[in-house]
Amino acid sequence: MRRTTSVISAVAHIVASILVIWILLDLFDANQANTVVRWFHNAADWLAAWSRGLFTVSNHTAQVLLDYGVPAVVYVVIGNLATRGRVVD
Repeated sequence: MRRTTSVISAVAHIVASILVIWILLDLFDANQANTVVRWFHNAADWLAAWSRGLFTVSNHTAQVLLDYGVPAVVYVVIGNLATRGRVVD
């Protein structure tokens, strides 16, 4: 049981990390032609597809934070809730 909760938690944190890395790459104007940057962009777009455009603001920084930050927080919260109380020592 402990292994399952560890895997769920790890996956949630990895997904959130991909989203946070994309936020940083976008906000620091990383080269969009770079293969690694494109991979993070594509992965983040797929992971955040359900939430992009949920809120609309005119500021680019705020829009990126909302589009990708909200799902990052949601994934971590869901991952932690799914593992809550299931760890057996």
